[in-house]
Amino acid sequence: MWSWISSGACRLCSESSAPRPLPCRATEAESEDARHIIIPLLHTLMYVLTKATGITEELHRRTYAFCTRLLTLPAPYCTIALDCAIRLKTETAVPGTLYQRLVIAEQNLTSELYPYRERVFLFVDPELVSPSVCSALLLEIEAASGQQTPEACMRHVVSHALQAALGEACHAGALQRKLLASSRPALEGYFHAVVTAVEQMAREPSPSREGHLERLEEIYCSLLGPAAAARGRCGGDSLQDEPLSVPLPSPRITFHLWTDEEQLWKELVLFLRPQTQLRLSADLEALDLQGLLPDWELARASMLSTDSGIERDLPLGADELLAPGSPEAERAGLQRKGGIKKRVWPADIVMPGSWDGPPGLHRRTGRPSGDGELLPGVSRLHTARVLVLGDDRMLGRLARAYRNLRKRETQRFCLTPRLSLQLYYIPLLAPETSAASRRSELGELAAFLGRADPWYEGIVNSLCPTIHKLAEMPLSLDTSQTVDPFILDAITYYVRMGTQPVYFQIYTVKIFSGDLSQDPAEDIFLTELKVKIQDSKFPKDSFSPRRRGVAEGPGAELSICYQKALLSHRTREVTVSLRATGLVLKTLPASDTEVSGPTLCTPTAAPDTDHMCLKVSVTEIVKTSNLAGRSFSVVTNTFRTANIQIQSQDRRLLTLLLDKDSCRTYKDVVRFEVAPCPEPCSRTQKSKVLGLSSHQQEMERNKAKAKPLLIPINTFSGIVQ
Repeated sequence: MWSWISSGACRLCSESSAPRPLPCRATEAESEDARHIIIPLLHTLMYVLTKATGITEELHRRTYAFCTRLLTLPAPYCTIALDCAIRLKTETAVPGTLYQRLVIAEQNLTSELYPYRERVFLFVDPELVSPSVCSALLLEIEAASGQQTPEACMRHVVSHALQAALGEACHAGALQRKLLASSRPALEGYFHAVVTAVEQMAREPSPSREGHLERLEEIYCSLLGPAAAARGRCGGDSLQDEPLSVPLPSPRITFHLWTDEEQLWKELVLFLRPQTQLRLSADLEALDLQGLLPDWELARASMLSTDSGIERDLPLGADELLAPGSPEAERAGLQRKGGIKKRVWPADIVMPGSWDGPPGLHRRTGRPSGDGELLPGVSRLHTARVLVLGDDRMLGRLARAYRNLRKRETQRFCLTPRLSLQLYYIPLLAPETSAASRRSELGELAAFLGRADPWYEGIVNSLCPTIHKLAEMPLSLDTSQTVDPFILDAITYYVRMGTQPVYFQIYTVKIFSGDLSQDPAEDIFLTELKVKIQDSKFPKDSFSPRRRGVAEGPGAELSICYQKALLSHRTREVTVSLRATGLVLKTLPASDTEVSGPTLCTPTAAPDTDHMCLKVSVTEIVKTSNLAGRSFSVVTNTFRTANIQIQSQDRRLLTLLLDKDSCRTYKDVVRFEVAPCPEPCSRTQKSKVLGLSSHQQEMERNKAKAKPLLIPINTFSGIVQ
């Protein structure tokens, strides 16, 4: 794993001629203003400090001081540096805390003091990914899960904590032999003792490194005996050997073939439910109510009172007793209490704009919210890391599943208070479509993430050809030969260190068919909507009559009404009629030189000033008349908008293709409307609106409509300015 990380770091640090220690290289990067290598070095340094055991206190302090100096830099440097500084402060006082918490959460080990759970859900669509790639991924995952038993992980936690705290005084070999010879109950006892000592000290306001050392020495003596511990402190013992490297197990990964949009929601529900209730119901609504109903009851905005509503009829002890004959007691006998007891909710109880970040601008970066509480008394103890492999078509399907998940949460509100959802993406194009043009067409979002985050470009985007090469290698017939977990190592590094999300706007499209008996269809897209002109026409008495005076020619006569994208956010509607052969609506810029609005601004300021807008390219047919006759020329016009409505004027039907996915094609379309997909309004928000005046209700609805639905894709650094 270390060699793989180092090779990636060297790609960004090639200007350094001689190898230097990571803290020294980080300091040089700061002094030389080589900011493009600061984030990769920080990630690599934190990965090493988490896994290694022989780290001195002085090295921890130097790294912590470096992180505090980075707080003066703009985002994302200060954001990542703050996260590293917080973790380093705990690790300096209590060595081994980061390793212990990571293994407990990822391996789902039982611990009352650290009850957090994590799981990586790897989704692959068999229609987009070859069977050989699926087999290679499944082979590495099964090989790793067979070696990472709960007993082995508990031994790793105990051994790492003792070696990190005791240093050279720890007999690594003797400790390993003792742990291997221990029974399961004894091993669990040592494990819980170490976890208790580490967590209790880490939660102290001012943790003491000396006190932590004393507590772990007691556990060490109970394992090897006081004589061996004393010989270790004096040195020169025959049992003393070189410190053993404690492996860092890969996270628990479950492999799933993408079959339908409801599969993501079902897997998340099963992840939250107790292990004794893992029976998947065929009825999704019944599955909602098994084990997760108490959280929905907590999310109710009001509850019905069962008393008479008169204060003097309340039982004793329900409220503060008043002295008999007092004026307050006489008034209480004539007063009524409200039949509905209103709960006082916190200000942030409304559904968040995105699952793990505040609502913001298009492609805005932020930091995951972590394990904060959305409901009183309900902690977010579970983290689901959803990783998808594929191209832009797979991301379009993920966006639909994410929108459905958010909509379901507005009705149930059972996953959001308890689950932190993190989304990851590894681009994987089919080998037969790996030509430059096809690659750029199906990998636009990956290309944008690579331009925004150079570390993502060097680590994640470069995996596609390697994965295909490994998948094409013949399997070895020697069963004793270990599987090289190259792909698994890359996934592990990405899901652990990719903590900075980039938010993408989801757009909704309302589609009107030429058949008036059909209701309008609604769908969403994430990257692209392509419009083609069909050869067929709809009947004259159907949706829209043909305009008089329209000359026949190639393409179709279209009426386009859109809201022009302005940096001032002022509303300016434009309506034009033109003849076109097709349109393409894209949500991502083709290069860094493109800016968001109609006015010019510097590319470095684009992520801060960029607002939700679509880039619309219209292939227009321009008619010219001369002495030789009538001719047509093709001109491509481009403009930016946030909302657009397009209608066919001469009975020509349209075909819509969403996110380049042939399975999401709509034919015989006469009109469609595109707008930013709004955040679904929760039942809690609706109940709050009912008690307001008509003017306040309208203001609340307008505020709710203004919140866009954003999907976060995690990267290493977000958008680097």
